[in-house]
Amino acid sequence: MELELHQLDLRYQALRRRSARKERSVLASLSEIGQQVPVVVLEVEGERPVLLDGYKRVRALERLGKDMVHATTWALPEPDALILERLMRNAEADSPLEQGWLLRELCERFGLTPTEVSKRFDKSPSWASRRLALVSELPESIQERVRHGQLVAHAAMKHLVPLARANREQAERLAEACGARQLSSREVGALCAAWRGGSPATRELILHSPEVVLRAQEEVRRPKEPAAPEERLLSDFTALSGIARRACRLLREGGVRDQSREELGRAARSAHAEMDSLFALCRKELFVAGPEHQDRDPRAP
Repeated sequence: MELELHQLDLRYQALRRRSARKERSVLASLSEIGQQVPVVVLEVEGERPVLLDGYKRVRALERLGKDMVHATTWALPEPDALILERLMRNAEADSPLEQGWLLRELCERFGLTPTEVSKRFDKSPSWASRRLALVSELPESIQERVRHGQLVAHAAMKHLVPLARANREQAERLAEACGARQLSSREVGALCAAWRGGSPATRELILHSPEVVLRAQEEVRRPKEPAAPEERLLSDFTALSGIARRACRLLREGGVRDQSREELGRAARSAHAEMDSLFALCRKELFVAGPEHQDRDPRAP
């Protein structure tokens, strides 16, 4: 059947998160070939048709200036229709946050218990409890940013929920800074970590210029340029001096057991041979080398 767009009751649009990429894809498809799949509506006595499935299509049709939408009707009790629609949707798995929105709607609006809801979805009671706890712990302002595609749902759940448990206001301020810039889940996680361990000045920088903090973190992670040979040699000689001092101290303290003497002796002879080779090379390259005289004697004045 054909329905006018303004007739639709969009009461369940808050249960879905938006994706700018998918909205553009649906808009392009409808513009090119028109509506191919009907939206699903629920007839509620004495009320306008309630849209169950097809929110992206309806928004796209409105943007295209259309007045009508092709729809099909389900004749089911409203909670049963909500559950069936969610079970039939298989294009993309819902996030736990979206699942929590639906469970809260079923419990608060229709009086179902978490146990009843979990049975209807063939899940455990703890599955329902965890998702209901998720939507109760995450501030509504952050959930709104997820709904409108400003924040990735995974980032909100993994990084902002723990922060909200500790300090709700801080989580909301950080979510505002992240949402305004459409950051990825990895970037939100990096900023949350910097926030938890940062000073007041660092936190202000995160709120006003998160890009600066992210660039600084990238610089820290970037592999360092290899040191020049002279720098590596200086580091090695310094390390050798420290190792030699420590070995001398251990030997003087007499902490060598008889059963270890043979093995330690072999290791000492090997080290001695390597040191002989090293210092023979040092004498040639470092200790006696100098400006060459015309007779090729480097020691000549």
